[in-house]
This record gives sequence, C-alpha cells and structure tokens, in this order.
Amino acid sequence: MNTVALPVREVVHAGYGTLQFAALAQADLDAVVEIEEAVYSHPWTRGNFQDSLYSGYQAQTLRDADGQLLGYFLVMLAVDEAHLLNISVAQAHQHKGLGRRLLDQATAVARQHHMQVMLLEVRESNVHAAKFYRHYGFAEIGRRKNYYPAANQSREGAIVMSMPL
Repeated sequence: MNTVALPVREVVHAGYGTLQFAALAQADLDAVVEIEEAVYSHPWTRGNFQDSLYSGYQAQTLRDADGQLLGYFLVMLAVDEAHLLNISVAQAHQHKGLGRRLLDQATAVARQHHMQVMLLEVRESNVHAAKFYRHYGFAEIGRRKNYYPAANQSREGAIVMSMPL
C-alpha cells in the first residue's frame, strides 16, 4: 500500500497550546517504545514498530510545542478498510483529550485514503477504552477468543469494533 506523505499538521488543544502531528520515523522509536512499555502490560516490541514502518502502515506521532512525544497511532489500510493497530497516549498525559485528537487524526488519514470503515480490537478487560471507542462511534461487531497475551501465560479475549467512515 502506498503511503500518502502528509505534511506536519498543527492543532490547538486547551492546556497544551499547539500540538503537531507528523509521520512516525525510525528516530522516534526509542520514545515510542518507552511509552508503549509504560502503558501496556504486553507492549509491542521495537521490532513490531519497525515492521509496521517497513510495511508502509500509516503511523503518526503527536508532540507538544516543545517536541515532547505525547502519543502515536498506527493504521493498516487494506482495500477499503482501515485497521487501527495501536493508539497510545503517554501515561502522564492520559485523560486530557489527546486520545480523541489521535483518533480524529487516524480517521482523517483513513478518509484521505478513501477507506469505508475503521476496525479495531480492544481487550475485554479494558472497559475504559471500550467505552471511549463506543462514545466515539464504534460498535461491537464480534469477539476474538484468546486474542491477547495475558498474565501467567494465559490469554484474553478481544472485542472487535467497527465504525463507518
């Protein structure tokens, strides 16, 4: 899938001033992995992120005016579907509306590529995230048993959600 080179996009956000979206680059991976390891019990590895960049997935960072990484997302585009693979906000900046900003940008990217629907999976135990996605407009369309790794080498199910674009 060819990627569309998007320019740096600036938005204003209360409490943060000017925020910038830009393409995720190899140089961002140390900071991205640091956030990933802080916010997830079973984080993506550096290799997962490198493979995603190599595959041409749509991946962007969100930074404040000082250049501090606040969050990121990765979206895989296939035919007419966008699959939100990862969306994360740094722990110290959660619950401040940045997740919505990231999701707004991810859906904008998908629309620019003429995608018709966005899909995602969320852990069954992640009630807060599932509620956030429902409020945004996603609806549950199914479940995946034993989808995510969990504690003690067990597995956890995923809620599959979809939203028309």
